[in-house]
Amino acid sequence: MKAMSSYEQIPQITAIVGENAVFMWNSVEIGRLSRIDQVFLPSATLPSCVVYPKSEAELVAIQSLTYRNKWRVLICGSASKLSWGNLVSDIDLVISTERMNQVIEHAVGDLTVTVYSGMKFVQLQSMLEKTKQFLALDPNPLSTIGGIIATGDTGSLRQRYGSVRDQLLGITFVLANGQIAKAGGRVVKNVAGYDLMKLFTGSYGSLGIITQATFRLYPMQSASSTVILTGSSDVVQQAADILRGSALTPTQADLLSSQMVSNLDLGKGLGLIARFQSIAESVKEQASRLLDVGKNLGLQSAVYDLEDEKTLWQKLQQQIYSDGNMLLIKSKIGILPTAAVEVFNLGEGIVHISSGLGILQFESIDKALEARTLCQKHGGYLTILEAPASVKQKVDVWGYTGNALSLMQRIKQQFDPENILNPGRFIA
Repeated sequence: MKAMSSYEQIPQITAIVGENAVFMWNSVEIGRLSRIDQVFLPSATLPSCVVYPKSEAELVAIQSLTYRNKWRVLICGSASKLSWGNLVSDIDLVISTERMNQVIEHAVGDLTVTVYSGMKFVQLQSMLEKTKQFLALDPNPLSTIGGIIATGDTGSLRQRYGSVRDQLLGITFVLANGQIAKAGGRVVKNVAGYDLMKLFTGSYGSLGIITQATFRLYPMQSASSTVILTGSSDVVQQAADILRGSALTPTQADLLSSQMVSNLDLGKGLGLIARFQSIAESVKEQASRLLDVGKNLGLQSAVYDLEDEKTLWQKLQQQIYSDGNMLLIKSKIGILPTAAVEVFNLGEGIVHISSGLGILQFESIDKALEARTLCQKHGGYLTILEAPASVKQKVDVWGYTGNALSLMQRIKQQFDPENILNPGRFIA
């Protein structure tokens, strides 16, 4: 690939954000460049620069400039998930919100927080922990808040607290033409006709650039314990069915493939991992009941508490989001929870027992497409997140079979008629 030969936009951009916020393509830090580079087609002309606005005002000015000149923009935060979705080409510049990373308001008594979209999730959680509160999401910890919303990256805490959409109270965003708009909490202006928070969640930056987000928070629980059950696939599925239909209330509950069980040194076979968080008496009682389920079914079991438990979930998260082997096909799946263990015959990963959503890796595209057929058979889907460019060029990344494609295209046309924002990454 070759970088763009025309740099006429650089002086205009520098006049807005300053020289230290504009990096020519060949001067971008290597680690960051490698993450951004994964989104481009091999034949693509590369952007001239990466721009880091520090405020909404700078971002509005930059986006207004791009709109007037019809420059095509790739939007990102820390670029931790930029390789998800379709490959793109002919991008004029990259805009990163990573320097818009401050907390705007933390209303401790109201259990809400408003932050700029470039703030990293791990930094926000660390700040909230000081007041014994937390944001009930479990995404890639290196993600920015904007990236989490744009990709709908919820994680295992969906079991108890719901999805990103359920946590989101309000957003502010910049439209393709540079206008700023708001929806939900802290509203100044609303765009009528759409539930914009739901519309922007999972839109992959194709409708606007998220600048602020307001979330509901939850108090941290006083006690926590994790139960692991391992064994044959059919028995582990049976245990998951029992847990799902019981009165137990785990905050996280997932099925683990045999390879992930092995990687985490949890035993052999498939695994069921369930975390209980509440007052100490409730946690102890619920963990005991699930252990009894495992004992009655003949499964191997273990209990993790305190620091051992925290370390276990951190290792699990590392397994899910590790860059690992770049030749593997990483996918997001949705499948009926009662059929979840069937996909583990084709790939390795994790599936949430209630939603049937999960992250799986496959050794070949043939295995991934076979798993897609299986998911669709059971009312679900398989989206290819990460794969070699040669694979993404040949297959349909999204595999969408519903009837809403024309509607999504009309919405994209209404919000971004010039196809300026993340062109082709989500809705081609």
